[in-house]
Amino acid sequence: MNIGGKRDFHEARWDEPILMEMGEKGQRAVLVDGIEPKVADCAGTQGAVPDGYARRRAPKLPEIGQMQLQRHYLRLSQETIGADINIDIGLGTCTMKYNPKVNEAFVRTPKFSELHPYQDPETVQGTLKILYDTQEYLKEISGMDSFSLNPSGGSQAIFSNISVIRAYHESRGEGKQRNEIITTILSHPGNAGAPSTLGYKVVTLYPDESGIPDIEALKAAVNEHTAGLLITNPEDTGIYNEKIREFVDIVHSVGGLCVYDQANLNGLMGITRARDAGFDLCHYNLHKTFASPHGSQGPAAGAQGCTKELAKFLPVPTVEFDGTQYYLNYNLPDSIGKIRKFLGVPAVVVRAYAYIRSLGADGLKQVSELAILNNNYLLKKLEAVRGMSMPLAKGKRRLEQARLSWEGLHKDTGVTTDDIDRRIVDYGFQSYFSSHHPRIVPEPFTPEACETYSREDIDEYAAALNAISEEAYADPEIVKTAPHNAALATRMDEDALEDISQFACTWRAYQKKCVKK
Repeated sequence: MNIGGKRDFHEARWDEPILMEMGEKGQRAVLVDGIEPKVADCAGTQGAVPDGYARRRAPKLPEIGQMQLQRHYLRLSQETIGADINIDIGLGTCTMKYNPKVNEAFVRTPKFSELHPYQDPETVQGTLKILYDTQEYLKEISGMDSFSLNPSGGSQAIFSNISVIRAYHESRGEGKQRNEIITTILSHPGNAGAPSTLGYKVVTLYPDESGIPDIEALKAAVNEHTAGLLITNPEDTGIYNEKIREFVDIVHSVGGLCVYDQANLNGLMGITRARDAGFDLCHYNLHKTFASPHGSQGPAAGAQGCTKELAKFLPVPTVEFDGTQYYLNYNLPDSIGKIRKFLGVPAVVVRAYAYIRSLGADGLKQVSELAILNNNYLLKKLEAVRGMSMPLAKGKRRLEQARLSWEGLHKDTGVTTDDIDRRIVDYGFQSYFSSHHPRIVPEPFTPEACETYSREDIDEYAAALNAISEEAYADPEIVKTAPHNAALATRMDEDALEDISQFACTWRAYQKKCVKK
């Protein structure tokens, strides 16, 4: 029974070994017949792998029966809190919305899932049409003239956009001169990381008293070395920058280009467009706004858009249509080249295509309106929670998320946002990973109640936070020592995350570093 947001929750906990430690020699989940000699001859696989690349012995793989294998993964799933079994409002900036299950049927059909990336384009016209049409929809949503679906995530889309900026300035003979990129402290960290990786000096703007990046600081920063501006709007604070066109004009006035980081577009669909604000490039995370599941660093898709003047620099291949046939265009002499193998992550694009088609233009706008309504309803509920505040631009409206602070509760009780992050797991909610760094907002917390959560979901989530606050004031040790009802009830050894000598990214590395100690 759910009383005041407190569910009677206890997560399953299994003493489950890792897969490589299970089974025994000779066990199989599936028996596969040997290849018939005539098939082997036709396939021409003999000698396909050069001697220097062939394994000397078969790889050591787990040998386990199908029933045992299924049991193993079902047990692991019971030890995991995910979007399909709990409320993920706390994972702000990630837009953890419902992913329609009918879309999973589309990507799992053998007509799509068994395609090979090297197939002749004539044999995959249906898939290419979906990719092409998705580009057309994104062009309409953004106002941009061209799109690439190659980037396999938001950070790679940022990297690709910076590469386009570099190619553009080099084509004008200003590549070495324009060596500075301007971004903001509350934009996605990739907006600083990607240009830094490419050798640019990064200039970072901080917010003014209104909560938006300081425009006077921007005016002081632009010069003949400015290559471009990378900015998110709204930033992770949820505060919309009403001066955004002025920001763009300032950068354009010195010859720089402007990139709109719209990884999270969930509060702006059908309301504003990147091109209408004067931007030259933008990108969307299709696994956020357009309801393809997050995959913990992949699979993902960072669709990248630009104006017609920059289209020739986009990564190859682009998906084109000549009026008769869809095809992959590699004939772009000025392209920045390939940024990954094959063509992005088509499964994510197919889900996004289905999502856009099912909602239409009016439906997409309604998504954003509901996301804004849900967020502001949640913020109204959280105003009553003791120890929580909403710094930056006090009293100013937020859009689809908000950067909150537990600073008051921390000063009163010693309980931190990280403590609450762990305690909320005991209420059956996903840990909220305590927001983005750097923490210029003390003890930060960034909820995002996107459109797919009901009023009852939001009420339950707010009630749980209120209950944790009351616990902190009554007995802070309950919160500080959490979680108590989770599968993993002890804190990780965080030193191991800093010591590279303890890393074990593969089974072989684990055996060398851990087993033999």
